[in-house]
This record gives sequence, C-alpha cells and structure tokens, in this order.
Amino acid sequence: MNEIQTKYDAIVVGAGAGGLFTAARLSHAGYKTLVVESLDKVGGRASTTEIDGFKVNDGAIVIEVGGITQQTCEEVGAKFEIREPSPPILYRIGGKDVDVTGGGWGFLLGKLTRQGAKLVTGIGAARNDSGLPEDEISTADWVRKYTKNEGVHGIFRNMCASVFAVSSDELPARVFLTYFTRKSAFKRFGFHPEGTIGLWRALVESIEANGGTVVLSTTVTSIRTAGGAVTGVTLERDGASLDVAAPVVVSNVGPWATGSLAGYEVDAAYRPCSMITVNFASQKRLIEAPGMLSFAKSRRLAYIANYTDICPEMSPDGWNLYVGTAVPEPAIGHFDEASETEILLEDLREQIPGFDVDARILSIVTTRDDWPPQRAVAGYDLSHDTPIAGLWNVGDAVKEYANGGTTACAETAEIIVGKIKAAYNLPNLD
Repeated sequence: MNEIQTKYDAIVVGAGAGGLFTAARLSHAGYKTLVVESLDKVGGRASTTEIDGFKVNDGAIVIEVGGITQQTCEEVGAKFEIREPSPPILYRIGGKDVDVTGGGWGFLLGKLTRQGAKLVTGIGAARNDSGLPEDEISTADWVRKYTKNEGVHGIFRNMCASVFAVSSDELPARVFLTYFTRKSAFKRFGFHPEGTIGLWRALVESIEANGGTVVLSTTVTSIRTAGGAVTGVTLERDGASLDVAAPVVVSNVGPWATGSLAGYEVDAAYRPCSMITVNFASQKRLIEAPGMLSFAKSRRLAYIANYTDICPEMSPDGWNLYVGTAVPEPAIGHFDEASETEILLEDLREQIPGFDVDARILSIVTTRDDWPPQRAVAGYDLSHDTPIAGLWNVGDAVKEYANGGTTACAETAEIIVGKIKAAYNLPNLD
C-alpha cells in the first residue's frame, strides 16, 4: 500500500483519463504529485473489468494514435502499446462492409446517395468560419437540408454516437463539422492488449517513476481552502481521516462534484449523456471487420468493435471478443432503459445472423447519470477554472470546443498543466 505524506506540490482528485494525464505531466515536470482514486483500479469510466478471463472495457473502446494521447505518453515516458487495425473501420452499407480508407467523405457518401456531392460541398464549406452553421441547428437538421436518405442520416447519427455519445438530433452541427474538418477526427486508433486499463497502468508507472504517488480505495471528502485559495484536501482511507496540504489541486470528478467538495455552487445544469453497451464473445468469428464496424441502417446500434483480431490477449484462447454500443433515445435526460436495451439487442440479432446461438453475452452495461460516458455534451462544456485560486477542473466536462473522449481529456491535461507551470514555479513550492 502506497504511503501518503502530509504535503505535496499538487494533488489530483480522480484517476480517470484526465486525472492520470495531468498527474503524468506534473510529475514529469518535477512536481511532487499525489493522485487519489476512490475505486480499487485506475481508469475511472474508461477502465477495464475482467469477466471469466475476458478483458472487457468499461467505457472507452478505442485509443487515438498519433494525437495528443500518444504525444503525452512519449513526453512523460509512458509505454504506448496501442495496436491499430487495418482498415480501422468498415461501414455496413446495403448489406456490404465497405472500406472507405483514403476515400474521404465523397467516397463514403457516394455509396449512399446521389446527393453526396452536395453534402461534401457543405462539409468543405465548414472549413471556413463563415461556412459553419449557427449553434441552434442540430447535426440531423443540417443533414436534412441536403438529403432525406435514410442511410446518410444513419451514418451521421452513428458518428455522433460513436464520438460524442449523443444522437445527431442532440449534437449541434457546428460541433460535428468543427470536429470533422478541424480536429483529429480519430483517423487512427487502436486497442490495448490489456484492455484500455493498460494505457492507464502505463501512465501510473510513469507517475511513480517520476516520484509521484497513486493511491486507490481512498476518498477525497473535501477540498480545503483559505482566503480564496486551495490549501489541500481531506482524505478518508481505511476508516481514517487525513489532511494533506498542497497549493495546487486538480479535480477529475467533474465541476459539479468539485464545487461540492470545495464549498461553492456551479451555476450550470448537469446534463450528462448516456450509452448502452453489450459485451459479447464467440468461438465463431462474427464480423469480418478487424477493428470497428459502423452502420448506415440500424435503430440504435452505432458500432461493433472486434478486439481480438489484433489483441487476442483480451480473451481466453479460441474466443473472439466484441462490443456493441448504442446511444438511447434520448441520450440526454430520461429514457426507458429496458426498452432501449432490447432495441440494441434486436439490432445485434439483425446485423449478426445467429447472434442468439453463437454469441455469449458477458455483460450489458448502461452508463448514465453520475457515471456517464461524458459529463457534458460537446459544445456545452464548462470552464477549466474555478473561483478558488490553485484549483482547476480537468476531464470530459471541460473539453475544448468540439472535442470528445479520452483525447479531449489528454488535451485538457496539457492546458491545465501549462496554467500550473505559469502560476506555480517549483522554487515557490519548496
């Protein structure tokens, strides 16, 4: 069990993606850093659970390659053992699994409708600010301006679900178009052979190698302040309470929980999104895609991921491991979990002949409310900053505009550590 000292340069609350990226950067920069996690494993809502020898991812399915996540790992000396499928994604269109790698939007949309060229023109126009729609128009309504084609709307709906965990009716078109014309847009991604938790374990190794401390099964009960500045935290571990001092605290538990811990209110509604996931396995190969398979026509199923073509370590010998994911309707607010889950299962039966016979369902997981896929819908994120000097938020509720997933968490970590370095030089912490 890691020993907790009474004074640190920085304390990170929560060992999810944003917290670990932040702590890795801080410890690498020389800050004596403590990471406090209430669960008994790292990764938070993007971790991995073992079920009968299968490494089942709890949240994040894929990890981006070539972007800020990989750059962070290389900078801090963390192993980046992500394996890329080739091709990364196939689209099921008209009963055929189509590889659009290198073909771009024109090739993809041309497979669906003769109106594809108009849509491609609209997407191209969004590369300039004047071509972006107003915030009020949804992605679905923007697409309706160009076509009523059901397959096109299915592709856009499932892209919104896959990246942002909401439907195209709930995501502003401005966010979608900004992401796909100006951001990395997950052009390259892959899986970790240990499950996604493997990446977080690598960051923990880096943190500890640079003198940091990561403690699990430990709860932060309050963020302590004095004179408008943070002074540390109070922890509870093994039934005992401990005050730990630090001039810097970074919270990865969401702005609303941060405010509660620090004694102030956040003036913004909490509107997290939701997802439903079916983890299943088979001794028979069920899809041909070596990585991801998305759909032009499905009711809820956004994608199926095939882990074990490139990461056989994730399942026992002779087994294939898959996940099928959907966003419910609505993804924001109340929905009927039982009926939405049944629609997802019906989609899986329709897309995988013999699903009920060949597939072994390992778990069905709904992420929502206080444990959502993302705490804020892209485009509606809160500020990194807080009313308390020395206290910042990091993670998926304070993303940069039009970003999503663990990549967005890595980006927030880079920004916050830059602010900490500017405000708190190491000599001032001695």
